[in-house]
Amino acid sequence: MTLPSPHLDDRTFQGLVDEAKRLVQQRCPEWTDHNVSDPGVTLIEAFATMVDQLVYRVNRVPEKSYLTFLDLIGVQLHPPTAAHTEVTFRLSAPRPEPVLVRAGTEVATVRTETEEAVVFTTSEPLSIVPCAFAHLATWPSPGEAVDRTEELTLGRDVPVFGATPAPGDCLYVGLSAAVPAGVLALRLDCTVDGVGVDPARPPILWEAWDGSSWAVCEVEKDDTGGFNRSGELILHLPRTHVPAAVVRRTGGWLRCRLIEAEPGQPTYMAPPVVRGITAFTIGATVAAEHAETITDEVLGQAEGVPGQVFRLARPPVVPGEFVVEVTDP
Repeated sequence: MTLPSPHLDDRTFQGLVDEAKRLVQQRCPEWTDHNVSDPGVTLIEAFATMVDQLVYRVNRVPEKSYLTFLDLIGVQLHPPTAAHTEVTFRLSAPRPEPVLVRAGTEVATVRTETEEAVVFTTSEPLSIVPCAFAHLATWPSPGEAVDRTEELTLGRDVPVFGATPAPGDCLYVGLSAAVPAGVLALRLDCTVDGVGVDPARPPILWEAWDGSSWAVCEVEKDDTGGFNRSGELILHLPRTHVPAAVVRRTGGWLRCRLIEAEPGQPTYMAPPVVRGITAFTIGATVAAEHAETITDEVLGQAEGVPGQVFRLARPPVVPGEFVVEVTDP
């Protein structure tokens, strides 16, 4: 089986003619006859035929010449690079102590009868930090933050936003600890009080404090419909999540911010209400790459002559990750 020829220019004869006619309309507006009977159009088609022949020959340039041409204009190929992704590890149940995942842990896709498994390895150690719900506060805009922890503990209804919900109103949820790169489950006890909002598209945004600003959290699942019913909310926190102080209470803080509704998107006419919150860590995310770390591979014995070549057992090598140690016999 031969390799397909590189398709360097995909323009066709008709495409060249159409492009020329568009340029004529822009630069020569007095030329109004674009029919095939016009002598000018005949010249355009003649030149398009010649350019089409050039395009055909260019597309038949071998790959070696193509790479040489790119090198002449300063374009160089990238060296072999491992594919990168993010892998989320899930706990079978919440744990009271941190769960450690060592760097170099292998994960793979499902192997089938026709496809081999694709193996990735984690690039750094991962700690799945446990947490629990600790504090609750509300902060209307404009206004001051109010600690609602005691009200929630007594089982009272706590309005999530201000009496008249407005963009910028926030609900702050404090965790017992920061959970960097964690997957957090929030179980909310709510009643249907968020009048006017579409539960499928609530205009809210979940964020976590990263030390300098509020970073957006990815929402994996929201059974509550924007605080309109009891359910579970699963959030992916940023890897930069750090403790913060809100209403003089320190912890791993999150916030739900009411944002400006998009055109055609309904918003809250009355604040939703929350009666209870439970929080726990169900996993964490770490970077992984389609590569494996090889250590202590013996390349061979040097003969002390220039140009000696040593071959690796598992090429290619990711750039910048190759270290050679020379030892005495």
